Amino acid sequence: MTSSQPSTVDRAFQSALYDDTDPGLDTGASFLAADSGADAELVRRGREFVAAAWRRGWQPADVVRLVRRELDDPHVRLAAGLIRAQVPDDRPRGPRWQAQLDALPQEDGHARVGDRFSHATAVLELYRLLLRLPALEPLDEPGPRATAHRPQSRMLTRIRALLAKAEATGYPEEAEALSAKAQELMARHSVDEALLAAGAPAPDAPGACRIGVEPPYEQAKAVLLDAVATANHCRAVWNEPLAFSTVVGFEADLEAVELLHTSLLVQATHAMAKAEAAQRAGGRKRTKTFRQSFLAAYAHRVGDRLRAAARSAVAETEAPQALLPVLATRELAVTDRMQQMFPDTTTTRLRGVTDEAGWTEGTRAADQAQVHSHTQLP
Repeated sequence: MTSSQPSTVDRAFQSALYDDTDPGLDTGASFLAADSGADAELVRRGREFVAAAWRRGWQPADVVRLVRRELDDPHVRLAAGLIRAQVPDDRPRGPRWQAQLDALPQEDGHARVGDRFSHATAVLELYRLLLRLPALEPLDEPGPRATAHRPQSRMLTRIRALLAKAEATGYPEEAEALSAKAQELMARHSVDEALLAAGAPAPDAPGACRIGVEPPYEQAKAVLLDAVATANHCRAVWNEPLAFSTVVGFEADLEAVELLHTSLLVQATHAMAKAEAAQRAGGRKRTKTFRQSFLAAYAHRVGDRLRAAARSAVAETEAPQALLPVLATRELAVTDRMQQMFPDTTTTRLRGVTDEAGWTEGTRAADQAQVHSHTQLP
């Protein structure tokens, strides 16, 4: 009795996936390039790698972000195609997952990358990465009541539009008016959600989402995200090696954090470019330390402003005494959820914050950022 021979894909995997050398990769790609009959099995095995990533806590946006950082655009397209191909085999997911699927690159992920050998090489490089994905903390999807309330996202659509206009306009007064209106809508949305949850028979539990915190100057960007999350009664935990922060909070607040953080980051980038131009015009060469110090100061100062604005927002609420116990209960639920997900966390000190001019300019830019008393509640 003879044993069955390993398939071409098995031989390729043995050479390329369990051997990190370039010769092993070339050998595996050669096996696949010579056997067109192995193509269907190769795609099927890729879907299995994707499903394994979901079981380890990864989500579509996480995979695409890592592939884009570690590999090249053709690998991103291949990954997007595999993720789409795996959907029929997957269990039902929530709206945040679906939004990530909708945001995948639109190119056909199974289009060939050059000749058969080049394509096989790219596929094996992608599979190497997927095979070695570490386990992540699983993220809960929004509960049934939160999903049922999704129509209120029309307000978030309006907020997005207001912030986009604030970022694009060249007139400070117009930007301030647009941002103030956006913050007012955020506060209303947050208060409404909190009071609705308090009166529900089965209140929602906090969930979580991941937000990319990409180089350069990722430490300062993580500090900015932490400040925005805290002001919006969420908590953020930064994963530096994988370039993202996990934000824990109730669904409406998670959406507000994503919106406000993105807007402030855009405003900070624009302000930093303007400050650098002024420094160069004055004959002073700006460096990486200037930019790092600028963003660190910006994040620090914006955090102060958000906390002050949060206190004002509570004071302006029509029934603050009735609202405070609701907010306290939600705050405790978020903290408990974060501690369950991340029982062991450490703090880190910002590096490279040594440029006085950068700190001064970053503080000035934060004072001019569009954060007003109508921001989210704490």
